[in-house]
Amino acid sequence: MAADRYPLTISVPAEAAGQRLDQFLVSQISDVSRSRVQQMLSEEKALLNGSIAKPSLKLRGGEEITILGDLQPPPLRAIAEDISLDIAYEDDDLAVINKPAGMMVHVGSGATEDERNRGTLVNALLHRFAQLSDVGGEMRPGIVHRLDKETSGLIIVAKNDIAHRKLAQQFSKREVKKRYVALVHGWPVKDHGTISAAISRDAIRRIRMTTKGSGGRSAVSHYEVRERIASAFGKFALLDVRIETGRTHQIRVHMASIGHPVVGDSLYGAPKDLKRGTVKAPPGTPAVLSLDRNFLHAAALEFKQPRSSGLLTLEAALPNELNLFLEQLRRASVA
Repeated sequence: MAADRYPLTISVPAEAAGQRLDQFLVSQISDVSRSRVQQMLSEEKALLNGSIAKPSLKLRGGEEITILGDLQPPPLRAIAEDISLDIAYEDDDLAVINKPAGMMVHVGSGATEDERNRGTLVNALLHRFAQLSDVGGEMRPGIVHRLDKETSGLIIVAKNDIAHRKLAQQFSKREVKKRYVALVHGWPVKDHGTISAAISRDAIRRIRMTTKGSGGRSAVSHYEVRERIASAFGKFALLDVRIETGRTHQIRVHMASIGHPVVGDSLYGAPKDLKRGTVKAPPGTPAVLSLDRNFLHAAALEFKQPRSSGLLTLEAALPNELNLFLEQLRRASVA
């Protein structure tokens, strides 16, 4: 249900008795989230029988709900924020940023006024560069592809629309070569492997992706074992992972699907803390190891410069926190 003018009145039918007010409104109004409905109620932009009502109020049937203003919040606009950037490469058409873990690339569509423009890559880009492409819209200027918040490493940013479209075409044609470094739980059976499994959103936990759902998008990941570690905290494998596609959480969900979740990735089954086992550990081994991010790093990119078509090959070393964690595991190695 939508409206071109306000106020808008919605009559509550008898069969809606027992429903929460916010749940009923979400069911009646298309493309409006429950959080937005709750915000409208708290701001007195939606009234029940002319009075303020809590979102959790149980309806009896026969009431009238009055919507006093626009159902959708005003569009967010990204603004500049002075945040330091590690620039791995830059020319007139693009820049490649070595993004730290913990930084979102851009705010999500459900962000509120208080959450917007706080610490994202886009905010930092707007402060650093005089011009960025507009292809991605006002909230994603310059953004050609993305990295998860807790994934560090190389990400390409377009400075103009022509460069953006040519770079996007390279991604679409799978011409961009991407290599990640991941530390996973357990030892894969083979030193090399390919995971070809479609990825879709988990029907129950919507923040997760899955290889077990229907209607997913094709996804292909290739991995190579660089190092096997047998430690007092268990077995781990350091991998190089190359992806042909760029699906949401692709490496994380693919590795978890074969029983080897990325270290630190509690969303896909990895423990938050590594606890020392019963095997005899080297002197000085701590009882618990923790990593407050995922051990996943976008280590290398190879693509064509969109104007000259010259090949660009870039690498970013593992950040200090991952190197330190890896050394702790190696020092805790057992025979």
